[in-house]
Amino acid sequence: MISTDPFLTTDIDDDKLHEECGVFGIFGHPDASAHVALGLHALQHRGQEAAGIVSYDGKQFNAHRDSGRVGDIFSSGAVMSSLKGFSSIGHNRYSTTGESAMRNVQPLFADLDTGGFALAHNGNLTNARHLRSQLVKRGSIFQSTSDTEVILHLIATSNGAAVLDRVIDALRQIDGAYSLVCLTDSCVIGVRDPLGVRPLVLGRQGDAYCIASETCALDIIGAEFVRGISPGEMVVLDHSGVHSIRPFPAAASRGCIFEYIYFARPDSVMEGTSIYEARKRIGAELSREKSIPADVVIPVPDSGVPAAIGYAEHAGIPFELGIIRNHYVGRTFIEPGQQIRNLGVRLKHNANRGAIAGKRVILVDDSIVRGTTSVKIVEMVRAAGALEVHMRIAAPPTAHPCFYGIDTPEKDELLASRMTVEEMAKYIGVDSLAFVSMDGLYRAMGEPGRNEPAQFCDACFTGDYPIRLRDFEEDDHSTQLSLLAEMV
Repeated sequence: MISTDPFLTTDIDDDKLHEECGVFGIFGHPDASAHVALGLHALQHRGQEAAGIVSYDGKQFNAHRDSGRVGDIFSSGAVMSSLKGFSSIGHNRYSTTGESAMRNVQPLFADLDTGGFALAHNGNLTNARHLRSQLVKRGSIFQSTSDTEVILHLIATSNGAAVLDRVIDALRQIDGAYSLVCLTDSCVIGVRDPLGVRPLVLGRQGDAYCIASETCALDIIGAEFVRGISPGEMVVLDHSGVHSIRPFPAAASRGCIFEYIYFARPDSVMEGTSIYEARKRIGAELSREKSIPADVVIPVPDSGVPAAIGYAEHAGIPFELGIIRNHYVGRTFIEPGQQIRNLGVRLKHNANRGAIAGKRVILVDDSIVRGTTSVKIVEMVRAAGALEVHMRIAAPPTAHPCFYGIDTPEKDELLASRMTVEEMAKYIGVDSLAFVSMDGLYRAMGEPGRNEPAQFCDACFTGDYPIRLRDFEEDDHSTQLSLLAEMV
């Protein structure tokens, strides 16, 4: 049966949470921009709608930004030859329902009285609207709807004598989660928010140092991982090496737990933890908590694969690729009518009937957001001859929106916010549905259960927001989300 539920008309890709951005910067390499382009290619999963690079060649800043994917934007020899210089920064963008116009594509650039300054940002400011209002009253003229430009104006209007003083002054005025890379005529700057919600790492390639959202971006250019940039730390890369500045009081880290569950590439390492191994451990914990007799464990590709392997190994049930994903379908495929739209899941997924027919199937996925793809996957698996279909989710129910740099649907579109687990199971069409518990998730991460102080930001599961939501405190829910969309 093909469902006609209005919630199922959403594009398949929109039934996942999306990371907003990826950033990369390098100082001291003659082919700086080529390395940035490679780094952005490795970070393509963090943003697929636009990308940009700004470089400095000792005399002038050079920039190229465009919509699309990194391989398309920076494949031209003419484009890359125009991005000369020994220092460069870049950015991948994933826009929310807000404006995805070229004026919002980063890095942003401005000529300040201290010289040229480029800025790329992963995250979201939770007092951007408040600060923007103040800046406009003081005469600032905004060219974009991005909260990143708020940071740029704060730096431009600061009374600090040196550019580093200005950046620190600006950062002390903002609330939110962010990782920044900045480019001046003398250095590359990297900054991580005081709680470390968004990730950032430091690497080295020969005599050049680089900054990236994830270690997989270091691997692609053959760079050595030096260390993670600490929460609240500013690192400055210049001709004399790496300098560390601590502009904020020390605070307990609250890195985003969803990086480990879904966002980060499985071959990355965060805070000393292999993402791949963490996902396998979550899957094993899910099996320990929510086991059920079955014949085969099947991942929902691709993000469900490591957790499914962990589940299958712990449960002693065979692991099979029962759903095959077509990697050659983009987000822009035209689906002109309701009937074709309802078949859209088959553009990306097809059942491997030989692994499914006549079997009790456990489907393992990383999360359920709206549930739209889950419904279609279950229908597909049943049509392939499964005797039973049980779904196990390697995350607790996602019931709360994120305000820290993740594209989240409005709360009433999050299935877990409006249904019990039993209701969700009936809606999706499975024989049973279960999620890993919060304590189980923390155990898998090697941390104490939730009776201990949280070591991660888990607000999307718990509603415990560790950073003040100033712009949203006095607004009703619908206004909150529309404002968030405008500012990203």
